Amino acid sequence: MGNRRNTNGGRAVSITQLLNTKFNVMEFDGEWLEHIGRPEITGTWLIAGNKKNGKTRYSFQLAKYLTKFVHVAYDTLEEGVSETIKMAVGATNFEPCERNRIKVLHKEPISELRARLGKKKSPRIIFIDSIQYAGLSYKDYTKLKDDFPTKLFIILSHMNGNQPAGQVAKRIMYDANLYIRVEGYKAFPESRCGGGKAYTIWEEGAAKYW
Repeated sequence: MGNRRNTNGGRAVSITQLLNTKFNVMEFDGEWLEHIGRPEITGTWLIAGNKKNGKTRYSFQLAKYLTKFVHVAYDTLEEGVSETIKMAVGATNFEPCERNRIKVLHKEPISELRARLGKKKSPRIIFIDSIQYAGLSYKDYTKLKDDFPTKLFIILSHMNGNQPAGQVAKRIMYDANLYIRVEGYKAFPESRCGGGKAYTIWEEGAAKYW
């Protein structure tokens, strides 16, 4: 992965400079390339779905793949370290090397998560499960993202009809580099970085639903 130059802030860049800039892109392959594309390792993704549709299972499958690139943290604000989280992790079949590259956080408040991310060798990718339990306003969210510009935040959300639940989640959806809607054990991406193919989270569950 190349090093991303700092292109934030109030300065102009030429077309030549822009085209010569190397961004920190994860070289996805196989089904994940078809699903998501080649995403940067910064910014925000939003994963939204109703309960019992595979949102948590999908998130841990994604986290497993992301450990191929960097260290990952999964903040279980909603359920905590619980039997349901244990089942989702167990179904994911993490290899020993992958287990060493992910930490599951037990209902870690955002203030404590901030302190964690300020340390050296902190995780590069952080799952926040969920935005409804994080207690963040949209201003809080943008400050979190701005304060840690080299991190990727993957935020989970409940659904209200066919939209993420609540105004904060809806605004994050429009801001996010990647929006993934989970329904019936399938994940449907809207990506700015390629991909676009639906991902099957659980074959048996998807077959029953669809």
